Formats: sequence, C-alpha cells, structure tokens
Amino acid sequence: MAGLWGKRKREEQAALDAQDAELARRARAGLVAVDERIRTTTDELVFAEAELGEGATKDLREALTAVRTHLGEAFHLNQLNHDEIPDTPDELRTRNARIAQLCEWADELLDDRTAALENDIERVRRAPEILAQVRTDIASLSERLPHARETLERLALRYSESALRQVAEGADEAEQLLTFAAHSADVSARRREAGRREEANLALETSTEAVRRAAAIVDGIEDFEIEALRAESTLADVVADSRGDLVAARQAPQVPAVTQAVAALEQALAALPASRVKADPFAHLSQLREANSGLDAAIAVARERAARPIPSPAHVRHSLDDADRQIAVARSVIAGHRGWIGADARTRLAEAERTRTDAEPLSSDEDTREEAMSLARRSGSLASEALQLAQRDIDSSRPQDPGWGGQGGGRRGGMSDGMGGILGGLVIGSLLGDFFDG
Repeated sequence: MAGLWGKRKREEQAALDAQDAELARRARAGLVAVDERIRTTTDELVFAEAELGEGATKDLREALTAVRTHLGEAFHLNQLNHDEIPDTPDELRTRNARIAQLCEWADELLDDRTAALENDIERVRRAPEILAQVRTDIASLSERLPHARETLERLALRYSESALRQVAEGADEAEQLLTFAAHSADVSARRREAGRREEANLALETSTEAVRRAAAIVDGIEDFEIEALRAESTLADVVADSRGDLVAARQAPQVPAVTQAVAALEQALAALPASRVKADPFAHLSQLREANSGLDAAIAVARERAARPIPSPAHVRHSLDDADRQIAVARSVIAGHRGWIGADARTRLAEAERTRTDAEPLSSDEDTREEAMSLARRSGSLASEALQLAQRDIDSSRPQDPGWGGQGGGRRGGMSDGMGGILGGLVIGSLLGDFFDG
C-alpha cells in the first residue's frame, strides 16, 4: 500500500514539474517576443507619425510607453529567477505566471493599437488617389447642378411650397458644398506638399465628406420627382378605395364610432385640392390613409361588438352584486373561524376582493363593460373557492373524539348541524337573492 501511495506521489510531482517547465518556457519565449515586438512597433510608430501626425498616433505611443514599463517588471522577475539566491518551486511558478501574463497583455495591447491605425495609414498611402477621385466627383456633380435646378423649377410648377420644403434649396446647398470641397482639396494638396501630413489628412477627409453630402442632395432632388409621382398615383388609388369604404360603411352597424370615422374620411376627401391646384401629395396621402384606416378599424370593432353584444349595465351590476354576496359569505365564515382557516382559503378571498375592486371602475364604460363582467364572475368564483377551502379547513380541524359527535354523540352532531345550518343559510340566502334579483 505504501509503495502504491509513493508511486502516485511521484507521478503527481512529475506532472507538476512538467507544468512548471512549460510555464517557464512560455515566460522566456514571451519576453523575447515582446521585446522584439516593441522594436518593430517603434519603427511603425515613426512611420505612422510621419504619415498621420502625432495627434493620430497618440494611443499607440502611450501603449508603447506602458508596455516598456511593464516589460521592465517582467525582466526583473526573470532576473530573480536566475540570481544566486535559491528559489522554491512556488516562487518560480508565481514569477513565471506573472511574466507570461504581462507578455500576453503587452502583445494584445499593441495588436489593438496598431490595428486601429492600419486603415488610417492605408488611407494616407492612397491620399493622391483619393484626392484625384474627389476632384473628379466635384466636376461630375457640378455638371449635374443645372439639371437639378431645372428639376426644381419643374416641381415648383406642380407642387406646393410645403411639399418642396425639403428640397427647394437643395441645388444651392449642393453648390456651396462642392465649392467648399474643392477648396478643402486644394488645402490638402498644399499641406501635403509642405510636409504637414496631419493637416493634409484632415482637409482631405473634410473634402470627401462635403462631396458625399452634395451627392446625396443632388440625388435627393432627382428621387423626389419620382417619389412625388408615385405618391400621386397611390393617392388616386386610396381615394377610390376610400369612396368604396364609405359605401360599405352604410352596411356596418351605425354606432357613434363608425359615424365619426365616416365623417373624418369624408372631410379628408373634401380637403383634396382640385386637379390643377398645386398640392402636397405626401401630406394628403398621409391624411387620407389615416382617415381610411380609422374607418376600417371602427367598422371592424362595430361588427365584432354586433356579433358579441356588450352586456347591459344591469347585467354587469347583477354580477357585481353576486360577487359581493359570495365574498361576504366567505369573509363571514373565515372571520368566525380564524384559528382554523389556512392560507389557501385566505388567499382565494384576498384575490376575490382584489378582482372585485378592479371590476368596479370598468363597469361604467361601454368599452370595458364586458371586461368588468368577466372580472365580476371571476371574483365570485374565487370567493366560492375560498368558502369551500374554509369549510375543508374547519372540518379537518374539529376534534375527532366521541364527545364531539358520532354514534350516539350529540355534541358533534349538534356542531355539524349548526355549522351546516349557518353555511347553508348563507348560501341559500345568496341563491334566493339571485333568484329574486333575476
């Protein structure tokens, strides 16, 4: 047995020694890799600063400073591992783990910072190409401006000022943006020739963004004409559909909601301008759609209510009164036997009372009367369950001995009959109340 235990210990120690050796190898390899990484990244930083300027490379420069600081700690720990003072395995293991951790952190930080600059550096390298494309785009968009102005003039003859509000000044805005883009492109070229790369890059980005916005405005003017024509076509279809809905509404239940929706749709149709009047097809289409949808919804609700009539106020009040009586019965029994009633019966009663409270404010509104009826019925059902559970608790809590009844025993028989009479009277009273109310 001792030999087996010794063999197991030797195997565990051998595995631990192998893990420590691998950790030491990782620590040494990490130190070498990060030290080399610092050298190459420093060279990359010099190039990036020359291309982008110091402002754009601030994060990478700070990351290199932090990595050098922590790498100094890692080299110090590695030195302690190899000095003349003997170390325990735990000390070596702790130091090597810390060295490996610092090296992994440094590598990940430098990866993150250099990756962030890759796109910027690539853009800088392509700056001459990008600048040439910007100038080409400026010339192309400038050629489209006269057509955009003609389009606006044509639109102004057909549509109202409110319809054209979003594009009316578009041609002038695009022209201003293109002028600014051309100026920024010239500034970028001059700054790059002067070796002021950071300013050149900023000017180039500004020029590119101005061209993008100008293109979006010019495209928007041309698209607006198509969208306006589509809105007019759709408006004609909605008008025809709305007139058909007004005819169909005559067959729907004539409740106030339907009458109001019909009036709103008729008003929206009457507000449509004559064919030769400048209009805003987008606004008219939106208003007509809203009125049309309102009528559809009102008719659907009216037909649903016709298929399922709303309970009358008298029926709802009857259900509420019935719930009140059943709650009163359950509350009376529970209050008279407090020590015998468990949590189930009390919970049902509390829920019945809460549901009854929720039902009351809903009973006065036609739209919520059906919900009030449902809640009232649920309240009565919960109260009935509470009464049944209370009776179960009472029956199970009575002493089971001859003195309380049984064969020849009068006390239990008397108690049972009395309690049955009380409960029966309460329930019968409730039923009779329902009968006379009905």
